[in-house]
Amino acid sequence: MSYTEELGKKAKAAETAAATASTSQKNEALAAISRALIANKELIIAENAKDIAAAKENGMSEAKQDRLRLDSSRIDGIAKGVDELIALGDPIGQIVDGCTRPNGLQIIRTRVPLGVIGIIYESRPNVTVDAAALCLKTGNVVILKGGKEAINSNICLGRIMRSAIEEAGLPADIIQIVENTDRETTNELMRLNGYVDVIIPRGGANLIQAVVRTATVPVIETGAGNCHVYVDSFADLDMAVDITDNAKTQRPSVCNAIESLLVHKDIAEKFLPMISERFKAHDVKLYGCERTAAILGSGVEIATETEYATEFNDFVIAIKVVDSIDEAIAHIRKYSTRHSECIVTGSLENAQKFQKQVDAAAVYVNASTRFTDGGEFGFGAEIGISTQKLHARGPMGLAELTTVKYLVNGNGQIR
Repeated sequence: MSYTEELGKKAKAAETAAATASTSQKNEALAAISRALIANKELIIAENAKDIAAAKENGMSEAKQDRLRLDSSRIDGIAKGVDELIALGDPIGQIVDGCTRPNGLQIIRTRVPLGVIGIIYESRPNVTVDAAALCLKTGNVVILKGGKEAINSNICLGRIMRSAIEEAGLPADIIQIVENTDRETTNELMRLNGYVDVIIPRGGANLIQAVVRTATVPVIETGAGNCHVYVDSFADLDMAVDITDNAKTQRPSVCNAIESLLVHKDIAEKFLPMISERFKAHDVKLYGCERTAAILGSGVEIATETEYATEFNDFVIAIKVVDSIDEAIAHIRKYSTRHSECIVTGSLENAQKFQKQVDAAAVYVNASTRFTDGGEFGFGAEIGISTQKLHARGPMGLAELTTVKYLVNGNGQIR
């Protein structure tokens, strides 16, 4: 039996205990995880330092190192996120709806766990805890496969959580970390039918598409975020500067940060210098169309198809001046990953048109795309942002990690 099959076998063995654990048992285990994270801060930071050192040696960008880094404050934040899950309602066993049929059958639709979830993600070790905690709260078993860039951090976090939930009376194998960094191990996890019920990739477009192409286990696509802000001719330009700057620079390495800026031709000559000046504070690299370059000068490199299609995850943005809202929508349809899109406008007609015609999980009017987040939407923590249309779309919180079971009660009915 292979290494991944062993993980799958252990996961299946823990599935019943996870699915039938009471809300109080799960909350006690979550509280134990939170306490253990705080108690083991120094160990976590020391193991994370090994990953940071390797990242620097391998030339990882500062923005991506920021995603990887754990410090005392971030560990506090991760632990707080676990505590916040305790306060949220348990979806397992919730009645979604029901009815009594004319023949007397009572049919109740209720929430149950998905089962064994495999999560494949990149270099953000906070995902290790967020994902494990969400799966625990929803009665799921989880097999976590993080990127090799965070292997020391992930192994450390995984061992701390496994020990904590075992002390709380639940099987440690409800949470498992893939400690082998070989690519073939990842491929085997994606084909672990019979053990794994669903795979959720969380990361950039390349990772997600690799999982979609390789997996034989069902996949929920999340994460890739080639997001846009379109500044309409009716926009409040000061508002547009604030929104665009926040959406690009507040944390450029995350999936709800924008990668492209579309600007209506009627306000381009006034707006582009305004946003360019704001971007200078973060040394944002600018790619742009010929009209953008004509307005802003030599600080702009001419954008190609590649730049408009790229999720930079860095202080880089692609800009295009458009003739109309229709051209902006067409550009978004061509390049968007259907994550989060924004229009800044004072026109109700254009706002409604944009929200109706743009196909994305979240479509904003006059607000930053950075709000596409489970916590900001009031869901608590999230497993990721689903960009597909089946089962779940948008921030995936507790309810999205469940499926349904029909409970049918009769008194002798036959068909």
